Amino acid sequence: METSEFLKYFSGSGQLAEAVDLLTTPPGGKIHLKGLIGSSKTIAIAQLKENTQKNFLVLLNDKEEAGYFYDDLNNLGFSGDTLFFPSSFKRPAHYSEPEQENIVLRTEVLNKLAKGGLSQIVVTYPEAIAEKVITGAELEKNTLQLAKNDKVSIEFINEFLYEYGFERVDFVYEPGQFSIRGSIVDIFSFSNEDPYRIDFFGDEVDSIRSFNINNQLSKSTLEKITIVPNIQDIAHCSERIPFLEFMPPGNIVCGNNIGFSLERVDAVYNQAMPASHNDGTKNIEANFISGDELKTFLGKKTVIEFGTDPYFPSSRTFNFAISGQPVFNKNFQLLGENLSEYQKNGYRLFILSNNEKQIERLQAIFHDTGVKVKFDPLLFTLHEGFIDHHLQLCCYTDHQIFERYHRFKIKSRKAQREFISLKELNKLHPGDYVVHIDHGIGKFAGLVKTGVNGKTQEAMRLVYKNNDSLLVSIHSLHRISKYKGKDGTEPKMNKLGTGAWQKMKNRTKAKVKDIAKELIALYAERRSRNGYSFSPDSYLQTELEASFIYEDTPDQQKSTVAVKEDMEKPIPMDRLVCGDVGFGKTEIAIRAAFKAVADSKQVAVLVPTTILALQHFKTFSERLGNFPANVSYISRLRTAAEVKQTLKEVSQGKIDIVIGTHRLVSKDVQFKDLGLLIIDEEQKFGVSIKEKLKQIKINVDTLVLTATPIPRTLQFSLMGARDLSILQTPPPNRYPIVTELHGFNEQIIRDAIQYEVGREGQVFFIHNRVQNIYEVEATLKRIAPGVKTIVAHGQMEGPKLEKVMLDFINGKYDVLIATTIVESGLDIPNANTI
Repeated sequence: METSEFLKYFSGSGQLAEAVDLLTTPPGGKIHLKGLIGSSKTIAIAQLKENTQKNFLVLLNDKEEAGYFYDDLNNLGFSGDTLFFPSSFKRPAHYSEPEQENIVLRTEVLNKLAKGGLSQIVVTYPEAIAEKVITGAELEKNTLQLAKNDKVSIEFINEFLYEYGFERVDFVYEPGQFSIRGSIVDIFSFSNEDPYRIDFFGDEVDSIRSFNINNQLSKSTLEKITIVPNIQDIAHCSERIPFLEFMPPGNIVCGNNIGFSLERVDAVYNQAMPASHNDGTKNIEANFISGDELKTFLGKKTVIEFGTDPYFPSSRTFNFAISGQPVFNKNFQLLGENLSEYQKNGYRLFILSNNEKQIERLQAIFHDTGVKVKFDPLLFTLHEGFIDHHLQLCCYTDHQIFERYHRFKIKSRKAQREFISLKELNKLHPGDYVVHIDHGIGKFAGLVKTGVNGKTQEAMRLVYKNNDSLLVSIHSLHRISKYKGKDGTEPKMNKLGTGAWQKMKNRTKAKVKDIAKELIALYAERRSRNGYSFSPDSYLQTELEASFIYEDTPDQQKSTVAVKEDMEKPIPMDRLVCGDVGFGKTEIAIRAAFKAVADSKQVAVLVPTTILALQHFKTFSERLGNFPANVSYISRLRTAAEVKQTLKEVSQGKIDIVIGTHRLVSKDVQFKDLGLLIIDEEQKFGVSIKEKLKQIKINVDTLVLTATPIPRTLQFSLMGARDLSILQTPPPNRYPIVTELHGFNEQIIRDAIQYEVGREGQVFFIHNRVQNIYEVEATLKRIAPGVKTIVAHGQMEGPKLEKVMLDFINGKYDVLIATTIVESGLDIPNANTI
């Protein structure tokens, strides 16, 4: 079913029809939509916008709430006329640090609204609306319109861009940059997520295209474009106005909690004033509005309020009979009974999921548990499900049913490639070593202009042995990569035209073949032995996988299927799962472990550190808490009596999954029926441990997890002697890691800690000297009073270290001051700053 068909079911709402009539009257009315819950608010605004064709400004409590609302509108098919208006700044308290990505989004909103045309829904939050914006007249004065066949010289464009603060570079990769190469001008405007490429024929614009900054390929051909500088730069405008004043007349403001928004706007205004006096900037408060100013503006507008307690006295209230999606705690029997009851009472049932596999899993669970219920699956999702009792519609989301984490998506320019990107190319300096796939190692000598078929083109100049030069066209950048070798040692440069590089590649291939022969002999023995063939998935396995709180990435899905297929074969599994931190390796291990337990086999999970053993014990226990699996662990954090009792239960088969450090490979550890061995962070184990593991592994399925495989392990996998699964897709909407390098600065440390703690996060402070680690704690308490700190290091007694880590994981402390004991795969999602 398409989104348009789904929305038709809500067009019968009498309250919304009356509200539409009211919204066409002169502005100034205050309307209260009472009883809207969850994503029914989004549907109501979408219906009102469709039927009035007016501009809507949706003001929500914070960026997260606004992000989910924006995401819901996109999922309902309104992506073409929905805009997200963020704050310019990354951190609320740091108004001197604008975020370029946000400036692009803000400029795009202002540019679209200034052009007029189709009505828009603008979604925002108090911190964003508190900032004043450039006026419409100033925006028009500061922009350059270009269309195909326009008569304009490259010199004029060059002068315009310089005047408005654009930076001339060899290749554009960030907003505010431009490059001129012959008759081609590339411009990265602040009003578009992709740069433009303008091709001139003399002084006439021949063609305009948008293009991808990584591969330089065209994305779309355009007839007309608008080039906008960084309008956040105060030098570009003499006057600023509130955003509500910038919006076209007749717009409608919607708010979830107007009173709270006014308080937040006041808080931003008050924060900006002292900040401006401290850093010497004048009149920065003139760039923000106060809560009173916003209240005055809202008083003149038509305002729609949700919630139970409207801020403005309502001229009209519409009551909706809507309740939220119930919580089932993954009890599918309860879910089935609930849906059956609504179905019996004549309700139409919808289950929303953007993952077809989740729908299939739910249908399989209903089939296996004997629940007979008919529902309409919808292949898109909303943030929160609801039940409309007037229209008799029941809309449940799969992530709430399975208690999975749901993340909103906002447009982002971030993209990564393995080959050399233009951003990296700009960071290359003459003298840096690079590798050409056909010619070997040379030195980068800069960019030069060269003639090709009578035309001037840009090329990379590489210098090889004896100062031989090679020119590489910018269209062949994928054949070049930056040299990565041992730090501090210079590589030997190759000589052009001698075939030495080719011979070296051939020698390497021959050595690989020799290693392959040895490996094949080693692994042939393993393959010839019979292992245990595990049964196909049961409904419990399906239920476990469906209950994962995050959405599986494509690589996770592929790896899970590969691991289970290996386990179902009669030969022992030997698979390496390689993926970055947070990409979902542990979840794959949990699914494999439960598959083994479902066939009454035991599982051993080998980890390198005591802290990681405790972490995995908690993770496995939480994930398998509602399933028939007994989990335990052994490490120095437990008493001798506890370890002895655990080992006894392991030998009797009472414990299904045991997690431990190298203690697990001791002679006194006896398994009743071991079916699966999982090794995490394999690179941390020494040779002696691995030799002992070979005794266990001969006919036991083995799963190895690592973020940084040692060369030998990786070699085994790449040659096919050991099966390999790579997790290279990051989780949806994962933020890139931002690394800043500073000298020791108490002000920066305090700001970083207070910012993270202010958003209810936690901080790791790494100090790798036990001797004075408590002095560091005293310093942090002095510079950040009120922040709760705790120390952890490897010389602590087991029970004390365990208590410290558990307290930090449970949020009792804000900052953990630790040695590198925390480096091994620790997963504390709430700690986002190191």
